[in-house]
Amino acid sequence: MQNFEYCNKTKIIFGRGTENQAGKETAIFARRILLHHSGGSAVRSGLIENVKNSLKEAGVAWVELTGVQPNPRLSLVKEGVDIVKNEKLDFVLAVGGGSAIDSAKAIAAGAVNDGDLWDYFERRKTLQGALPVGTIVTIPAAGSESSTSCVITNEEGPWKRGMHSVFNRPVFSIMNPELTYSLPPFQTACGITDMMAHIMERYFTREQHVEFTDELCEGALRAIIRNGRKIFSGGENNYDARAEIMWAGAVAHNGILDTGRIGDWASHALDHELSALFDIAHGAGLAIIFPAWLKYNVNEDSSLESMSRLARFAVKVWGVDGAFYDYRQAALEGIFRMENFFKSIGMPTRLKDANIDTSRIPEMAKRVVHFGPIGNYRKLDSKDAQAIYNLAAE
Repeated sequence: MQNFEYCNKTKIIFGRGTENQAGKETAIFARRILLHHSGGSAVRSGLIENVKNSLKEAGVAWVELTGVQPNPRLSLVKEGVDIVKNEKLDFVLAVGGGSAIDSAKAIAAGAVNDGDLWDYFERRKTLQGALPVGTIVTIPAAGSESSTSCVITNEEGPWKRGMHSVFNRPVFSIMNPELTYSLPPFQTACGITDMMAHIMERYFTREQHVEFTDELCEGALRAIIRNGRKIFSGGENNYDARAEIMWAGAVAHNGILDTGRIGDWASHALDHELSALFDIAHGAGLAIIFPAWLKYNVNEDSSLESMSRLARFAVKVWGVDGAFYDYRQAALEGIFRMENFFKSIGMPTRLKDANIDTSRIPEMAKRVVHFGPIGNYRKLDSKDAQAIYNLAAE
């Protein structure tokens, strides 16, 4: 197990009606804020009006910026930075899913750091601070509500890049599972896939003696799968299932599952190219990439030690009976069951399912190693990346 430090400052406010506490929680930090959201379903449902009433009651004034899209855009972030500076705002409140939250984080960073904000995503500069951010979560998926990550798309590339910093953690996050009842099935499925991928990126490690976090990862994945099936079997308004999924999404990416181990993250990098070039939903892209990444590792791993983790994943998460399989067969059966689960909730599992132009595979394989080889479970160069994209095309 690796040495580690763990500190998560995000206050979680979880349960029915908690969105009504937005004003009280925000007033602790600021009296003039940016209210940031998509302007879509959160407005139509009346949530934004409720949030505004809560802010008003707490004596908090706001300037509103809408227009957040999936794979949030740098151009909107820059607009937000200008608003915050010109209006002398001291806080950013995001209402929505990971896209709204990541856009808010980037605005909060851009408001107090000098120079071109994109330099921080290109790893040319390091954040020195950020305005405080609060969130009201409506889509359990990215786990950005209590994470150090922030992912933004620069339309000029197009490039999709992540920026990680302790300054990105929100100061509070409000999570009411009832707000997720009206989500379209596709968004619910993308969220489930995204949070599973966050756990799997951490689970596949070469680090030894991480039994406790292994068990946490496996248990979290089983809970997500079980409650995801409940939601997609007529349980759209099942509060308990929605609550399990919402909390799992936050824990999947808040850093606790990282402790003592080194995760992989190649699949996220591979998917970022799909998102940047084809604007595919992040969860949908991960449903395509992760099985392909696993198949590649089954093909490449020859040692018993390496194959044992792939087989353990199949047995502990997908219920494969290891007594009837060797390690390779067990691993492949686990991948088969994972793909079937993704299909059962409406996710694509091949590039063609998402109308991805496979002629651009060589281009994606070159782009993905912009910063050098990707991944930690196995270092991947452009040739390896191309092989994984090809597996995703089969």
